[in-house]
Amino acid sequence: MRPLVHPSIDDVTVEGILHALSDPVRVAIFADIVGSDCSQNCSNFLNVSDKAIPKSTLSQHFKALREAGLIRGERRGVEMQNTSRCAEIEKRFPGLIAAIVNAHKIQLVGKPRAGNGRKPAGRSARTK
Repeated sequence: MRPLVHPSIDDVTVEGILHALSDPVRVAIFADIVGSDCSQNCSNFLNVSDKAIPKSTLSQHFKALREAGLIRGERRGVEMQNTSRCAEIEKRFPGLIAAIVNAHKIQLVGKPRAGNGRKPAGRSARTK
């Protein structure tokens, strides 16, 4: 197996972080990892935001997060365990990760549920 790439914290950039978190699946995965007290197995994320994610696609998402310096992956037997690098990133870019994760939570709360089919209330085209 090839070794995993984990950039030095000095090589982590704001642009790299924002690019990695620009994908809705990746930001959801990262927010779950950040919110967890322990490492997360890759297979925990086969369903993200009520969508099934193929293993090959999931591998690419974890690679993007890892190469951006957001997570650290460690092989344990046949499993890959992932932990956030928030403490390291917080020292380099204070408040950045907390702001992104908080914005993600706010966005999720305000997002209408899929399949609602209702249009927002507004003025009728016909007025009397």
